[in-house]
Amino acid sequence: MTTVGSEFVCTSITSGGDGADTSANVQAYLPENPHIKFFNSQRGYVRCGLTSTTCKTDYLVLSNVTTPSGTISKRASFVVEDGRPGIQQV
Repeated sequence: MTTVGSEFVCTSITSGGDGADTSANVQAYLPENPHIKFFNSQRGYVRCGLTSTTCKTDYLVLSNVTTPSGTISKRASFVVEDGRPGIQQV
């Protein structure tokens, strides 16, 4: 299958409680969906940086949202490069 575009999707910051890294349900369907390169349902957001030749995306997640002591950390980073279809994890 030819890659024609890349999509970055993230969870909401606070809906549904603290979230989790993964689940048994997700692990069961990932092998049948090779186009999914990363899954994480911890709460957080996506930070994107653009240049004329790259799109770098960082997935930032909160340790928890149900208490005021939550911290943010970078969970994963990906780049899409001009002339190179698809995403690459960095």
